[in-house]
Amino acid sequence: MEIANEEYVVRYDPDSATVTCQGSFRLRGMEEYAPILHLLLAAADAKPLTLVVDLRRLRFLNSSGINTLSKFVLRVRQHRVSQVVIKGSSEFPWQQKSLKNFERLLPGLRLEID
Repeated sequence: MEIANEEYVVRYDPDSATVTCQGSFRLRGMEEYAPILHLLLAAADAKPLTLVVDLRRLRFLNSSGINTLSKFVLRVRQHRVSQVVIKGSSEFPWQQKSLKNFERLLPGLRLEID
């Protein structure tokens, strides 16, 4: 499953239970983020033991994108379907600041920043 355009790519690999996001998410509002949220929720609904969300190549994420990821994390918490690992990069300062908030939303979430 993949969503791609000239600004970003979001890909779900069911074999590795990994959602990879790369590029820049500069979408306007939740309506434009709906396909990305749908892909994330579909990955969680597959109920892998561990679901990896790899954001290491995501250069930019606006507030609507943060809200989208928050909805995903809250849905996982509500249904307790999988262990979630979020991978980030210290190359992008926003990731260290923003991704830590997801640990508060989902106790047990594993955040890996390299």
